[in-house]
Amino acid sequence: MAKFVLERVIRATPGAVFAASLDPALHVESMARYGETMAAGPAGGSFTEGSTVTWRARHFGVPFHLTSRVYAIDPPHRFCDQQIHGPFRNFLHVHEFEPHAEGTLMRDTITFRSPFGPIGTVVDRLVMRAYLRRLITQRNTVLAVSVER
Repeated sequence: MAKFVLERVIRATPGAVFAASLDPALHVESMARYGETMAAGPAGGSFTEGSTVTWRARHFGVPFHLTSRVYAIDPPHRFCDQQIHGPFRNFLHVHEFEPHAEGTLMRDTITFRSPFGPIGTVVDRLVMRAYLRRLITQRNTVLAVSVER
């Protein structure tokens, strides 16, 4: 399995950053470049324990659907989302939030595996890790701008 960790300090409280991270509308805003929309999502405008969401987007010119489940919500410290149906063999995103002298240290740990065995492993090393890092970095930038206003 491939894995990477991103960290970013955001000038806002852990509670504010945590709440923004559970906002589906903010996620859609951050992925507008890829035409990502929520095909099916949680009622009430925020993810809660056990929420599922299906995202529709276009990556590498190919349309994708990915359904994830949100779980292990521990406000304002941590939550996870995991693909339950979609293009990856496995995909897990752990979101962590720690108090920091300048606000909140937000940590994203992504563990994933593409399908197709050894070919997928090569694709993960050569393409997917860098691509996913850019996506999550872009998402985090939009999130930071939103909560730092």
